[in-house]
Amino acid sequence: MRLRIFILLLAINISWVMAQEKKSKGDIYFYEYAYADAIREYQNEMQKAKLSNPQLLNLADAYFHEGNYTKASKIYLDVIKQDTLMSNFQFNKMLQSLSKTSEKDRVKAFLNSRKQLLSKELLENSDFNFELLEQNSDGGLTYEIFNVNGNSKQSDFSPAFYKERLLFSSTGDQKTKEVYNPSGEAYLDIYIADIGQNGNTINPEIFTGIPDSKYHKSTPYYAKGNGQLYYILSNTQGDELAFDENGKNALAIGMVDKQGGFKFLLKDLSTSFYYPFYQEATGRLYFAADLDDSYGGTDIYYVNTNGGQIVSQPINLGPRINSPGNEIAPYIIGNSLFFSSDVFYGLGGMDIYKSNIQSDGSFSIPVNLGNGINSTANDFGFIIEADLAEGYKGYFASNRLGGKGSDDLYGYEVDRLPGLKTLVLRGKLSKPESGQAVDNATIQILDEDNNVLKQLVSDENGAYQFEIPWRDALVFKTKKERYSPFVKAYDKNELEELQKTSLNIEMMLLEDVVVEKENQPVLKLKDIFFDTGKSTITPEMEQEFNKVLEIVKYFPQMKLRIESHTDSRGSSASNKKLSQERANAIKAYLLKNGMPEGNLVDVIGYGEERIANNCKEGVYCLDFLHKQNVRTYFIVVNNDQLN
Repeated sequence: MRLRIFILLLAINISWVMAQEKKSKGDIYFYEYAYADAIREYQNEMQKAKLSNPQLLNLADAYFHEGNYTKASKIYLDVIKQDTLMSNFQFNKMLQSLSKTSEKDRVKAFLNSRKQLLSKELLENSDFNFELLEQNSDGGLTYEIFNVNGNSKQSDFSPAFYKERLLFSSTGDQKTKEVYNPSGEAYLDIYIADIGQNGNTINPEIFTGIPDSKYHKSTPYYAKGNGQLYYILSNTQGDELAFDENGKNALAIGMVDKQGGFKFLLKDLSTSFYYPFYQEATGRLYFAADLDDSYGGTDIYYVNTNGGQIVSQPINLGPRINSPGNEIAPYIIGNSLFFSSDVFYGLGGMDIYKSNIQSDGSFSIPVNLGNGINSTANDFGFIIEADLAEGYKGYFASNRLGGKGSDDLYGYEVDRLPGLKTLVLRGKLSKPESGQAVDNATIQILDEDNNVLKQLVSDENGAYQFEIPWRDALVFKTKKERYSPFVKAYDKNELEELQKTSLNIEMMLLEDVVVEKENQPVLKLKDIFFDTGKSTITPEMEQEFNKVLEIVKYFPQMKLRIESHTDSRGSSASNKKLSQERANAIKAYLLKNGMPEGNLVDVIGYGEERIANNCKEGVYCLDFLHKQNVRTYFIVVNNDQLN
């Protein structure tokens, strides 16, 4: 099925597309949206001469719009094999065609072969949604969906709550307005209807709360807080359509305030804007458009507003939301963004998705709402509001089988906010103290049975982000050679808290805390000196021993041997005894302050047995040379085995 919503809204004057260069008969039909005629003419032209690659892509697009996905995908693949530049938009249609011919494995293989050329967000989004849809997971929700009584035989779509009533867009009665050639239906208008107790619409009629026009008026959104109504309309000059220098007419976003005053918010004769949504909490006006930085077809953007004035450039929501396909119809409730997309990994043409808005303003992986709300047809324009008695209710549009017209409005009721609950873990790996990023570290999420659910590596900034279907418990693990590992189990409450913040992990590099001394790996500490003849631990020593405790926390598998040495002054027996007392005192301090006994494999007082210089018993030496022999080492016995 063709996506009628775009045919209805693409206000392009044919003279504009035809003026660029001489077109064949097949081209002419294609740009007039007469896809069946274009296919016929292109086939005739192929008998006489080879079609150019742009014409072959037009032919593939025509087959796609006519629902012949097998032929469409064959042509797309033939063209891309020639290394011919293909737009992101056509790339998406090629993958859609493959998906619709039950070749999901081929789509995955194709994506894998080109993963170096594709954004990581697109690959993550597709993997996540392929898995969900294969599991047929809808989050355990049961929808009560019904075709609205007030649907006409034409196109009815884009519902919007308006006080206690419902606004929507429709071509309505063919006799009341001029026919719009690309769709063969009348220009769009905004209608209003009462809502019955069962959610059905009653007494639909043309909405008179906005200025009259004989051209397009569509996709309204009403902001309760400020009483402003946003909608799209054809650019006009007086009573006639306004065109840019190339003969193109586009759609603008206008606003009517509660006093009935009208003004344009977004207007460009060469650019069309679709589906306005105003977020009162932030003052952002969201919309869809095909701007220069689009990732595919139409993308979702926002602009900041102040008192009804635009105060920023359009800001693209980025590749986590926008894809090589079309994204339209943004709608935000709480921290959930709902929107529609025809990206290739969906169920139909347009599907409805939900993404969570994170505390840092980023978006979680958009999740397909699954069968019920979505179908193999086009489903779009989703709106929702809380009903304290019933849960949630709302409306959307679809051209699924069984409807009354081209596109119909559907109502639904559901006990909780739709969309599978996901678990997002994000943060940064860094060294303690310096904060230097730890890149290329392996990060794993495991279930309670130690099965790996997902694995990735930290990026050059030490950053990572996971997203998986919600679990009430999991194990988080990091690992990199010669770095301290991190392993921790999290329960449901802890995971809920982590959704509000980042999970930043410090990983210690072994070489930062271990040095070679006397041909042994020892912990890097300041020199430790006991008072003469004593084994009492001073506050200065405690600072160094606390470093040992900290290092062992980072490396819980580390095995240490404490070695204490004296100089040669005094008897060898008393020195031996004193050094052992000092080693034992260090051990007692460490164990008292949390060191697991298993980390200490030995505690040895050597006395003067291992003099480090020539200051042996009976040899005269200066004090500073004798002092070189008074030393305490923490030997890392298993240094080579750590990581």
